[in-house]
Amino acid sequence: MDILIYLYSKCSTCKSALHFLQQRKISYTLKEITTTPPSITELQKMLTFKSGDIKKLFNTSGILYREYNLTEKLPNMTVDEALKLLQSNGMLVKRPFLLAADFGLLGFREKEWLQAFPKE
Repeated sequence: MDILIYLYSKCSTCKSALHFLQQRKISYTLKEITTTPPSITELQKMLTFKSGDIKKLFNTSGILYREYNLTEKLPNMTVDEALKLLQSNGMLVKRPFLLAADFGLLGFREKEWLQAFPKE
């Protein structure tokens, strides 16, 4: 199973997600979201997994989300504009951001991750 995970190395939630994967001996490719944000293609794939709800891809509790006034701006943006904004700054992306072939996970909610990665 090819797993790609984007995270912010200083984020405790991201560290919990990595610990989860390591405990289950799940192999993954790791990328630092601040230096290498997800590509437009990866963001589009995640958007599909999240039923087209673009807001789910945003780190709505982040400082940049507030600084960019995205609570007001996001509803008026096209999907392409929102994806380009996410791709331009990884700190706007909800993290950890995990993509597999047939599912995507945003944030770390252990129950959700347990369903995606059941113990063998």
